[in-house]
Amino acid sequence: MLRLRAAITLPVSIMLAILVTVLCALPIILAGIFKLLLPLKPVSERISRFCDAMMYCWCEGLAVLLHLNPRLKWDVQGLDELNRNNWYLLTANHHSWADIVVLCVLFRNHLPMNKYFLKQQLAWVPFIGLACWALDMPFMRRYSRSYLSTHPERRAQDIETARRSCEKFRSRPTTIVNFVEGTRFTPEKHVRLRSPWRHLLPPKAAGIAMALSVLGLQFDKLVNVTLCYPQNDATPFLDMLCGRLTRVVVRIQLIPVDESLRGDYQNDASFRHNFQCWLNRLWHEKDVQLEKIKTEYKKAGH
Repeated sequence: MLRLRAAITLPVSIMLAILVTVLCALPIILAGIFKLLLPLKPVSERISRFCDAMMYCWCEGLAVLLHLNPRLKWDVQGLDELNRNNWYLLTANHHSWADIVVLCVLFRNHLPMNKYFLKQQLAWVPFIGLACWALDMPFMRRYSRSYLSTHPERRAQDIETARRSCEKFRSRPTTIVNFVEGTRFTPEKHVRLRSPWRHLLPPKAAGIAMALSVLGLQFDKLVNVTLCYPQNDATPFLDMLCGRLTRVVVRIQLIPVDESLRGDYQNDASFRHNFQCWLNRLWHEKDVQLEKIKTEYKKAGH
């Protein structure tokens, strides 16, 4: 019976996701083209608000998608202190494509609209790439350390991309989302990158440091989010599409943005070292938290 339901739910979920994405992306793309052709600040701000409203509609569509998981239960802590009228920088571990759906649905009524730091490859995804461009989301190129050692100018280009995008968010409350691991967690990547943590990949500090440098005085808090799918750890996105997702655990920690987190990451070696140490400590605490969540659910027999 469960297999039959999954076989029916999967195509329905895929069609719903595509339909919602196309219906919301097309107006955003057209508005983005109009903004490009008429680059006047009052016009751009109105168009940006319209695009954010359409993205909110997309989030509502994703909420419908989650309703196709009848046994889904949420375990969320730390949601109450958020405010849609403030600026936030949100960082989270990245386990699955399901993470984006969870963040959009969970925070749609609690935070200003999310703006993601995206991998350059997503720019070529039909509808999604152009829509994200129209929403002013920065596309980041992910280079290996060996490549950057021989082409250091590429690092500066990524940082400049982040800086320009962050400047656009000064005029309206925004949540900037950065998956600092740069890619989704897999056991293969965990081994290849020699991660010192059990459940996480090494974080990359440059993008989040640039956002804090440009908009640090406007950020109300840094939102540190830990995501876990204790009953669907292997394939949470596929399970979501098949209606088999049963538990989403979210832990939210608000961190003050003080002077120690703002500085010249690119040119100040001392600040860069201290910032990387701070981020690594944050990641260590997140890894301990993930281990605790998984152990508790395993002991409870869920």
